[in-house]
Amino acid sequence: MLPTLSASYTPMNLANFSNFHFKPKMDFGVLADGFPPFLPKAVEKIKDPFAIKLAKRIERLPVQVNFSDRCIMSSCIRSLTQGTTNPVVLLHGFDSSCLEWRYSYPLLEEAGLESWAIDILGWGFSDLERLPSCDVVSKREHLYQLWRSYIKQPMVLVGPSLGAAVAIDFAVNHPEAVNKLVLIDASVYAEGTGDMVKLPKTVAYAGVALLKSVPLRLYVTMMAFNNVSLTTSLDWMNVGRLHCLLPWWADATVNFMMSGGYNVTALIKQVKQKTLIIWGENDQIISNKLAVRLHSELQDATLRQIPECGHIPHIEKPKTVSNLIVRFAQTGSC
Repeated sequence: MLPTLSASYTPMNLANFSNFHFKPKMDFGVLADGFPPFLPKAVEKIKDPFAIKLAKRIERLPVQVNFSDRCIMSSCIRSLTQGTTNPVVLLHGFDSSCLEWRYSYPLLEEAGLESWAIDILGWGFSDLERLPSCDVVSKREHLYQLWRSYIKQPMVLVGPSLGAAVAIDFAVNHPEAVNKLVLIDASVYAEGTGDMVKLPKTVAYAGVALLKSVPLRLYVTMMAFNNVSLTTSLDWMNVGRLHCLLPWWADATVNFMMSGGYNVTALIKQVKQKTLIIWGENDQIISNKLAVRLHSELQDATLRQIPECGHIPHIEKPKTVSNLIVRFAQTGSC
């Protein structure tokens, strides 16, 4: 029988975080009493205090890549601490941003882990005014160069949803950079972006415009979580679509979708790193039956399922997810 975990914590119970205080040690170019100037103005309408606090820490770092003649100013949240274990690097899901980690990130820092939350090239809040390629190879190269320039040691790479496909692709191609993997409700069995590759660009842009729409975003948000109120869903939707308001978002998303996307099914059995799989038992987007399949196909994996939890456990059950990541990063077991 596969082990399960229980957790009564939800992010709506803000009292559990009452003793958390960020202690910046240096200036990362963030406005002292406000948001970074490159964030869309709509950030001021967000009500979630943890999203607000994390958004104020987003910075852009210059990353030189081989497919562009200039550095890409790349958005991330840089660790304020230097831990004794391998650094934990947090990716995000499809068409999302580092703000996915607003509840779990402070818990990882509180546990003493060196933690980075990185925006995947083409999403998040990087400066893409001079649009680079945003295909799989470019996303991999960008992450590698950011790792090589700033992190500089093998990492515990955490990938939720489509971010799991990004993590697997990266770990197989750059094993020297990845010490362990954590895959959360992993979207790793899709065959890329399918027929989107064949669509005329005008149709592709129309589809992407729908992806940005409030009704669709709200529907997906309510589907992703287990028993979340409409008020909370609306605010989480605003957090989740904030990056879509950047002027290059549509171009970058169409570029990725028409490139074919991720198809990592054949790479799964090539993963050599020790892997922790985390899955919400009530995931309505990706069945937890695929968690069992993934566990059986990876060479060295542990599966932990979280009851009463949907597709994004690091938002819905951050205390459980953070505890699992901390133990796995520190000891290799959980």
